[in-house]
Amino acid sequence: MIGGATGRHGVLGTAPTSARQALGAPGAAATGSGRAASGAGARARVESVDVLRGVVMILMALDHTRDYFGVPGNPTDPTNTGLFLTRWVTHLCAPTFFLLTGTGAFLSRRRWPERSLSRFLVTRGAWLVILELTLLRFAYQFNVDYRVTMLLVIWALGWAMITLGLLVRLPVPAVGVIGAAMIAGHNLLDGVRSANPVWAVLHGPGPVLQGEHTVFAAYPLIPWVGVTAVGYALGAVFEWDAARRRRALSWLAAGAVAGFVLLRALNAYGDPRPWSAQSTGVATALSFLNATKYPPSLLFLLMTLGPAMLILRAIDGGTPTVLRPAVVYGRVPLFYFAAHFTLIHAAAAVTCLAIYGSAHWMVESPGLDKYPFTAPPGWGFPLPVVYLIWLGVVIALYPACRWFGGVKSRRSGIVRYF
Repeated sequence: MIGGATGRHGVLGTAPTSARQALGAPGAAATGSGRAASGAGARARVESVDVLRGVVMILMALDHTRDYFGVPGNPTDPTNTGLFLTRWVTHLCAPTFFLLTGTGAFLSRRRWPERSLSRFLVTRGAWLVILELTLLRFAYQFNVDYRVTMLLVIWALGWAMITLGLLVRLPVPAVGVIGAAMIAGHNLLDGVRSANPVWAVLHGPGPVLQGEHTVFAAYPLIPWVGVTAVGYALGAVFEWDAARRRRALSWLAAGAVAGFVLLRALNAYGDPRPWSAQSTGVATALSFLNATKYPPSLLFLLMTLGPAMLILRAIDGGTPTVLRPAVVYGRVPLFYFAAHFTLIHAAAAVTCLAIYGSAHWMVESPGLDKYPFTAPPGWGFPLPVVYLIWLGVVIALYPACRWFGGVKSRRSGIVRYF
């Protein structure tokens, strides 16, 4: 999520318990399929939502491990199959976060008055924006010089929650229509070129501030706010009976995938970067899949949200044993997000110290071309090593996430914002 935006790898009062857990975010849930409850009177959750969020968080760690440990290279180059697919599979992560954030907001409505829900979404969104610019920025870069600051996924998620906090006063279908219009129509603005910082924030990516201190908006708000609004409307599906819900998820998933294939084949609208024939059939197929993430094009979102809803449908009736650990990660997303970045960056610093006798490179990010750190000479490991480190990070975080999940379930106050 960071290296793919810019730098070394390429372009870039106490809330009621049920609502607090539903918005433990990004995107938790309150009731519905795959329920899991503990004790009389405990609030139930849509376990399939927790599972999906946990799965994409595990995948997310792969992308960030590659950022810090991988050999520098362009992860969108269709001729580099291994690197391309390693990056491509993680595209599922950000759209799912935003989608499920909206879904969780909807599912909390029955236990939280509209005005209170609106206020909580706005205040929690503001909290996420502050975290992105302080604690998380430090985790990314291990410095506080603010020479380079990237406005990344948590920043955009915060603003999406703030916007949704205003939209929840509208009828649910209206929120869904607004979100769908943002997703489907924002590529009409691709031809607009502007150096205005507001444009960078809304439709970039681009610089918000340049000079001695650089601020770069990597996650433009318009399409991401739209995904969150669509997720809010999707939440209504989880109040339907199981058969109707599963049919709806199947049709939505199939429609998104079919829409991607058809529009991509036409090469006419939905992505500013057309696909093209390459030197091999595999490379041509990868070019077809190489949709634009910054900002997320219509085709990028169809390509990722379709499979996300397909996964929701597949696990609607129950969680497979192999995916049970994902629930632990999925219930503490913000804690996991901060912890995994810190652990990956710290592991890279220790590795750098062991190899070079110094780790100063790991705390230096003086420019966009040296973000999130300055790569030492010859730095980077082949993909098999990256995958091993990724698995180690995910496994190492399991006990901490399980512990924090217990803390969240027993406490209120500031803990609800994590």
